[in-house]
Amino acid sequence: MSIDAQAPTRRDVSDEHSITIHDPADGSEVGSVSFATREDVLAALEQARAVQPGWAATSTADRGAALRRAADALRGSAQDLAELNTRETGKPIGDSLGGVDAAVATLEQYAELGPVHRGLSLRGAVTATDYTVAEPRGVAVLLTPWNDPVAVAAGLIGAALVTGNTVIHKPSERCPHVGELLGELLAPAFGEGVLTTLTGGSAVGQLLTEQTGVDVVAHVGSSAAGAAIARAASVTGAHVIRENGGNDPLIVDADVDPDWAAAQAALGAFANAGQICTSVERIYVHQDIAEPFLAALAGQAQSRSESGSFPPLVDRRMRDAVEAHVTEALQLGARCLAGGVTPTGPGSHYPPTVLTECTEAMSVMTEETFGPVAPVTVVGSFEEGLRLAAAGPYGLAASVLTGSIAHAQQAIAALAVGTVKVNAVFGGAPGGSAQPRGISGAGFGYGPELLDEFALVKVVHISSPQQGA
Repeated sequence: MSIDAQAPTRRDVSDEHSITIHDPADGSEVGSVSFATREDVLAALEQARAVQPGWAATSTADRGAALRRAADALRGSAQDLAELNTRETGKPIGDSLGGVDAAVATLEQYAELGPVHRGLSLRGAVTATDYTVAEPRGVAVLLTPWNDPVAVAAGLIGAALVTGNTVIHKPSERCPHVGELLGELLAPAFGEGVLTTLTGGSAVGQLLTEQTGVDVVAHVGSSAAGAAIARAASVTGAHVIRENGGNDPLIVDADVDPDWAAAQAALGAFANAGQICTSVERIYVHQDIAEPFLAALAGQAQSRSESGSFPPLVDRRMRDAVEAHVTEALQLGARCLAGGVTPTGPGSHYPPTVLTECTEAMSVMTEETFGPVAPVTVVGSFEEGLRLAAAGPYGLAASVLTGSIAHAQQAIAALAVGTVKVNAVFGGAPGGSAQPRGISGAGFGYGPELLDEFALVKVVHISSPQQGA
């Protein structure tokens, strides 16, 4: 997720009243949304705490049925939600529709998984029974991002609710209209107070995470915000699930086709204008194929730029951050092969950009840029590329393009990340999950294992009573 240059500034809820969102494509106003007050936050928590025992007592089959009703409501308003997402965040309409489809599928998946979320039978004495029971943690606060706001939120909401938790959802302040509409569509499928949506900025999120009545916090966003949440949880005792920033490397070996590798690199770096959690953020290419690879990558960037359909960045604040990384790299000796010039006119557009002669002294190689920038370092060997790729505090994902099974296995062992992708920058089997490492987060943020994150395990031992003489 998008990385802020500094840790979040402490703010009071009373300082934040509303936000006006502008379409990043043309600068037109989408609308204004009022933020939750301190009273709104505390009231939502009180209600969520009050109704949680009743929701937990609802059978998992009935909770699953409620998720299916919510999925049906989402499916019925897919076009409206996708169009609003595109207007607020600049996400291409096809991708926005895909996000809604993924959200529907995820809700339906958890509707099936919830009732079969089973415990373990333990073998002890023949006259005793031992087993485990999964119980809800209680009240869950979900803080979700703007770059895939519907799919990510639906996954966390579905897993939290089907395991018997009540939910307070705060969507990103960069897409508050999407968050509000999503809440309006989903909440009626559940009882009053089971799912509440609160809009607001960082102060609302901070207030929520600092309350002792919160039992679990799930956060998808910047590493700086995630670290602040973890610190707050050390006081409140809340369980924390974090999927945070990444600086995902791509290693391009000497034995792969440079045109194919460039197409993979372009997909990884430029999809959704580089605003994907697992976007390719830095590239290490073997010197033997560097020249044709760089030419092909620059061509990929140029064709996207000339297509007229390349998406904008979410807002000008994000564009400023991306531009700052590129400017610094050029000042430190990087060479621009494509893009790199901020366009004039409305919106927050930035072109697909290819930089070469990049070094580890540049922020574009050591931090998350979260924009359509492909910074490249040419290396003399696969081992050198792997050493550089494995460096740094992030641990979200990494990709390797190689025809060597030995090099693939070497990379899998050496890269301390949650996901290693070999010969494909995106993709994965249905039902997969991953645990990010380092400052990229902690815990399973999706997949069947997410049910375990939202549950507590109780061990039960039943023994026969002693018989009287």
